[in-house]
Amino acid sequence: MGEATQPPRPGIGVGVVVTSPAHPNCVLLGKRKGPVGAGTYQLPGGHLEFGESLAECAARETLEEAALRLRNVRFASAVNSVCAAARYHYVTVLMKGEAEPEAEPRNREPEKNEGWEWVKWDEFPPADQLFWALRCLREQGYNPFTEELDHLKGYTGSHQLA
Repeated sequence: MGEATQPPRPGIGVGVVVTSPAHPNCVLLGKRKGPVGAGTYQLPGGHLEFGESLAECAARETLEEAALRLRNVRFASAVNSVCAAARYHYVTVLMKGEAEPEAEPRNREPEKNEGWEWVKWDEFPPADQLFWALRCLREQGYNPFTEELDHLKGYTGSHQLA
């Protein structure tokens, strides 16, 4: 008898809610390209590298993807997104950081992202147009313009997505 096939382990990602003093009440959004989530809006972010802190990962990914240096990087939230149909399961730690004053994003990964734009938090696209981690963050009730963590009260760590 052969060994039972183990299900894949969840991935660990870091997403970054980027704000800017030049764009009040806005966050940086891009539109995904590629096989998973194409056409949905996303935050800058990516995989946590071995030995890297969450803040280091947030700063590195934002610089690599959007050519923005961050300051005041800090924890925002965490989400556990599962879409069995797409065989997608990620635990994403969301960090928040502020772009340097007067800095504007440049799309440094055009093969992965259509481009970056500043979008008012209260005028976001509908939930079905958001990539899973961002959708889960919005569903938690997170607000990047307060420093409260009330959105985590009662969060059980599970978002099952269709």
